[in-house]
Amino acid sequence: MSGSVNSGYERLFDIPIGPQHPALKEPALITLKVEGEHVVGVGLDVSYNHRGIEKAAEYRTYVQNLYLIERICGICNVAHTLTFTQCVEGVQLKDAPERAKMLRVLVEELARIHSHLLWLGVAAHEIGFDTFFMYIWLDREVSLDLMEAFTGNRITSAYNIIGGVRRDLTPEITAKIRKGMDRLEERAKFYRKIVETEKTVISRTQSIGILPPEDAIRLSAVGPTLRASGIKIDARADDPYAAHASVPFNVITCDGCDSFSRILVRIDEIVESINIIRYCLEHLPSGPIINRLPRRVPAGEFISRVEAPRGELMHYLRSDGSDKPYRYKVKTPTISNLPSLVHMLSSKGRYVVNIADVPVILASIDPCFSCTARLEKNIGTYGKS
Repeated sequence: MSGSVNSGYERLFDIPIGPQHPALKEPALITLKVEGEHVVGVGLDVSYNHRGIEKAAEYRTYVQNLYLIERICGICNVAHTLTFTQCVEGVQLKDAPERAKMLRVLVEELARIHSHLLWLGVAAHEIGFDTFFMYIWLDREVSLDLMEAFTGNRITSAYNIIGGVRRDLTPEITAKIRKGMDRLEERAKFYRKIVETEKTVISRTQSIGILPPEDAIRLSAVGPTLRASGIKIDARADDPYAAHASVPFNVITCDGCDSFSRILVRIDEIVESINIIRYCLEHLPSGPIINRLPRRVPAGEFISRVEAPRGELMHYLRSDGSDKPYRYKVKTPTISNLPSLVHMLSSKGRYVVNIADVPVILASIDPCFSCTARLEKNIGTYGKS
């Protein structure tokens, strides 16, 4: 810790957290400038885990890149492979079969449920409510078991492939998914009741990490972080992809603009994802699950975006007519939410942020620093300490 004296008796201290810290699951450096218990400034550097995946993609074929792209983020692997396959298909002006599109939506929403349950448990842990954390992660196993039954894998599903999907549904798996959705819907509604009534959750999250709507828009926030500030933006509705144009759903928002609202949005999105999955099972079209496409992609470029669990995910592909990308670029949701995170952590006279609030505010955007840093080189520091 280092201290510096300003005018009079005012004293500001810098408190570094990371890049290696027992409270951080990923390498990042958060430098808090504090006055007493109040955070008055923050610096954030998340450039510690660069792996050069974008460059590595240029030396691998499109088929080989399926496995590379999937490992950008284990939790969001379905969203990444979906965005990648849509890029490759888009350059070729080809499309996946209608049944494959619906199956892509189904597995995407199953992955969203898993991601939100994982985050909800982590949020409970950050609050200090470890009993809640353990119950949530026990129910998270339901989504993982269904993912394994459906795709063959619990985490990295390897389900989306160029031109379609790898596996079809069977009646047995359909019955398991229906049963699992009933269980998860019951538990999600129970969690919402706990969150709305438990004093520990309320005192640690309400009016903590305020992000007004105008700031959320100005700072380009995405996903639940944006929707918890009352902004109704969702790529599934605004720019439908896969089968989303034919699958009705509600864009979940909340106008509390705080960490509490971000919890409610994600719980309600779990219930909405369950409804989407049920609709897909009821309206799954017949037909093939893959269109065979050439290994070589014609020259061109394409941008694809999907609504990943953390928010808008964008992939850019430029091809030169070979079987490898000429250029590949990925923009993850976390990098879009970092300016909002710095804004929420810096008091600057708007409201008081205490040191104890930092873990909750940080967790509220559901950050994935590794998936961000392994794409962007020299991200540098957001904010000023």
